[in-house]
Amino acid sequence: MIINSNTRIAAILKENPEALEAIVSISPRFTKLRNPFLRKLMASRTSISMASKVGGCSVHDFFEKLKPLGFTVDDTADASDEVKQEAIPDFLRKVAKSDIIDLDVRAMLEAGNDPFNLIREKLNTLGKGQVLKIINTFEPTPLIHLMSKQGFESYTEVYDKDEIFTYFYRGDEIRNFDPEIKKQNDDWDSVLLKFEGKLVTTDVRQLEMPMPMLTILELLENLPEDNALYVYHKRIPVFLLPELADRKLDYRIKEISDGEVHLLIFKP
Repeated sequence: MIINSNTRIAAILKENPEALEAIVSISPRFTKLRNPFLRKLMASRTSISMASKVGGCSVHDFFEKLKPLGFTVDDTADASDEVKQEAIPDFLRKVAKSDIIDLDVRAMLEAGNDPFNLIREKLNTLGKGQVLKIINTFEPTPLIHLMSKQGFESYTEVYDKDEIFTYFYRGDEIRNFDPEIKKQNDDWDSVLLKFEGKLVTTDVRQLEMPMPMLTILELLENLPEDNALYVYHKRIPVFLLPELADRKLDYRIKEISDGEVHLLIFKP
């Protein structure tokens, strides 16, 4: 396979699955690609050029790692303005600068705070045709996934490894972003007793976003049929709950304190 700076990561991994570990070895920022859910969301729309910006490396670092695996490099093809322009959706190319609302959540995340409520507030107050621009240090894949189910369009632009822009467009239709959260605590003890001796546990309280959700989904992929996943979390994982519903999984939530929430996830 011939690759260049515009080649998508998904195409490389499809051609040779061994390329995954080769790419991970380039930068610690690429270890998240080991998560199947994150890999599915990111790899199809991320080129070598984009990934190099995220990883703080060069496209030639990719070429050197991939050539021993049988890839042929065309280093004459640069990421041209024309290629980048084609990837930009109509809503972003046509929107007026005055209709782009900036929201920088980096300081909140560095302080250990969840920006979800602020993001939800901004999304719900967008006017017709306006775009919300979230400034972050990573692509918020769980949010993108959830918002696509709410009917929002999105686009991610990698400016550099510490500055990534994600745009959300509400369009002409008025949509309120307010996912339902079911707090099913009344039968927590009885459900927990039902799975006695059949619990898989995970503690995601110390993981940086978006790894808590991705770690949980990866464990659920391999959860035995008659087992439940017991999760120690810092907060109610709002982005995760619609995904559980899509997978026809049930859950219970027990709020221990302001900074600790326990979840029990299982097949009904």
